[in-house]
Amino acid sequence: MQKYFQIPSKLDSFRLFSVQHLLTIGIIFVLCFLLFVMRKELKKNRNQRIFRFSLAILLVASDVSYHLWLIKEHAWSIRRDLPLHLSDLVVILAVVMLLLRSYKLFQFMYFAALGSSIQALLTPSLDRFSFPHFRYIEFFVSHGGVVLACLFMVAAFHYRPTIFSLWVTILLVNLYAICVFVLNKLLGANYLYIMKKPESASLLDYLGPWPWYLLSLELVMILSFNILYSPFWIRRRYQHKS
Repeated sequence: MQKYFQIPSKLDSFRLFSVQHLLTIGIIFVLCFLLFVMRKELKKNRNQRIFRFSLAILLVASDVSYHLWLIKEHAWSIRRDLPLHLSDLVVILAVVMLLLRSYKLFQFMYFAALGSSIQALLTPSLDRFSFPHFRYIEFFVSHGGVVLACLFMVAAFHYRPTIFSLWVTILLVNLYAICVFVLNKLLGANYLYIMKKPESASLLDYLGPWPWYLLSLELVMILSFNILYSPFWIRRRYQHKS
């Protein structure tokens, strides 16, 4: 069992879009699909409370266990392990959103959380933490849980994002990036991968050299947010014509 918790891991390197990766993504996709299949049941007060609190507890347990694991393995670093990456920050915000049923927070989370978590699920930075290492399981539970949390608010509470919240989220993410840039300079860190690209394969590999990939990433963010909004835009257009 110890090898499944070791740092550095002695397991095989994680391979992008390997069978284990695709199966994990497939499981998360099926769970998301079931949210909408069972949305009538989830709208019942008792069921939505059970799901909401259970998912919040799971996300808290996942996040806390990750940091305790790093501390136990003497691997926690202020330069690497603060929850400052957007895909890490939204795990905490997802818990708040679930507990408070916050519609305002959902408006931010639908774009920022779904966008960053989906990217993390598709191109995870896991090095040799392949299945069934603890880090592999925690990573996909955490980021998959964020996706489920956002879609749960859509399915169970009928929350809907707006075009206004799309552009507000873009503004907030950019302001956050400026703050993180300052922290990176102070800590000698690379949160949000503002200072350089990650060593593992990622979308940034296709967006040009530093600092130009930051501009490319801005355009990718705007495009991805618009893609996330498109189902609601299409639905509203259809309803308007009807």
